[in-house]
Amino acid sequence: MPTERHGQIIETPTEARQAEPGPSVLALLTASTGLAVLILGTVWFAFFRV
Repeated sequence: MPTERHGQIIETPTEARQAEPGPSVLALLTASTGLAVLILGTVWFAFFRV
């Protein structure tokens, strides 16, 4: 709960972010990019190989 001290609102870092720390954004982007490459590679191999 935010507190007020000398006219300023004091919050913890978690309260200031308004959320709990979640998974790393870098890990999420890496996993989603890898999955996209895998899916597109499978589609290309299934339909466009000579």
